[in-house]
Amino acid sequence: MTPIVGKPRKVLLATGIGHFVEWFDVGLYGTMAGIIGMQFFHTDSPGVALLSSFAVFGAGFIMRPLGGLFFGSFGDRIGRQKVLATVILLTSGTTFAMGMLPTWSQLGISATILLVLIRLVQGFAVGGESAGATTFLAEYAPAHRRGYFTSWIDSFGFLAFVAGSGLVFILTAVLGESAMNDWGWRIPFLVAGPLGIIGLYLRNYLQDSPEFLAALKSGKIDAAPLHSVVTHSRSALLFCTGFMVIKAVGHWTLQTYLSGAMAYSQRDAYAITTLGLFAIVLLVPLMGRLSDRFGRKPLMLVGCGGLIVFTLPAMMLMARGETASAVLAMLILGVFIAAFDGASSAAMAELFPTRVRFGGIALAGNMVVALLGGFTPWFSVYLMKTTGNPFSPAGYVIAAALVTFLTVMRAKETAGKPLPR
Repeated sequence: MTPIVGKPRKVLLATGIGHFVEWFDVGLYGTMAGIIGMQFFHTDSPGVALLSSFAVFGAGFIMRPLGGLFFGSFGDRIGRQKVLATVILLTSGTTFAMGMLPTWSQLGISATILLVLIRLVQGFAVGGESAGATTFLAEYAPAHRRGYFTSWIDSFGFLAFVAGSGLVFILTAVLGESAMNDWGWRIPFLVAGPLGIIGLYLRNYLQDSPEFLAALKSGKIDAAPLHSVVTHSRSALLFCTGFMVIKAVGHWTLQTYLSGAMAYSQRDAYAITTLGLFAIVLLVPLMGRLSDRFGRKPLMLVGCGGLIVFTLPAMMLMARGETASAVLAMLILGVFIAAFDGASSAAMAELFPTRVRFGGIALAGNMVVALLGGFTPWFSVYLMKTTGNPFSPAGYVIAAALVTFLTVMRAKETAGKPLPR
């Protein structure tokens, strides 16, 4: 096959579809955490099962920093394209394996152990995905359109959540909750197999980024990129870490909150979440375009500020248990998440020089996601169960948004400038 060279739009499409496949696989677990909990944990309590399922979900995120260190180092030394092809193969394979797993009733505690092991491998692989895709697109994009191009990473990621949530909603509506809980839950995981083959084909069709190839040709490849990023790019690491705080907390709260609130049926929760996520899919590229015109900082500050002000009112709307109110609340939060995401991917890529860009984003991003994002669903459910307050997770989101807001305030504007080399 002939690799894609010098065609940013085709590179965007091929990279984005691969990213879609990757996050379709990962998002399924969060979407169906309640069903998975009842299938793989020996308990009659849906609440305990959900907490246990979210704990396994979080365990996968613990592996992401290790994956980020491993794949980030390789991405800066051997190339972005090779790593992106590898991670999609691993992620799709493990997701397909989840669909084949025997349940607790069939295998007992061994089924739970296998589930945990698969999530750990999946988490390790995902550690190289977002940083790699962001780096790859940023290095292909024209400087004056970098925000728009890199924003599609988040848009394709949320579209994957929409597809996963939408598929689960359709299956639940067609099969009924009983059949879905019994055997239908396997279908979305098995879909990961053919999707992974498509994503792998597209990523093998890509040539590495011009920035990396230029660094390779000039001999500017760092033999120890992670050591270099820690010793010479500490400021960039700190800013990237601060940027990631609200992304880690906000994304997973939005996707899993309704399932944890227990005020909605499975079908309604899936439908409402799907609508909210789809709104973000449409808005993120628009916000990316605005960040190219007005700068990264204004969009990121609006996103954080909106979450600080509106998260509690939005969760209070969701807690009413009315479908229309929940959809409105999702849309409100979605606007501000889209504003931040539309600008933040480019902002992170613009912090690091080419020789350490992949590893720098992977290191900072995965550490934050492991510490905060992965256990956000578990912590949200825990707060609601212990306080009896269905909108108690709002404080967690607000605190995360405040940290990122203060970080952005201190950052320099990077829009429209050449990438550091």
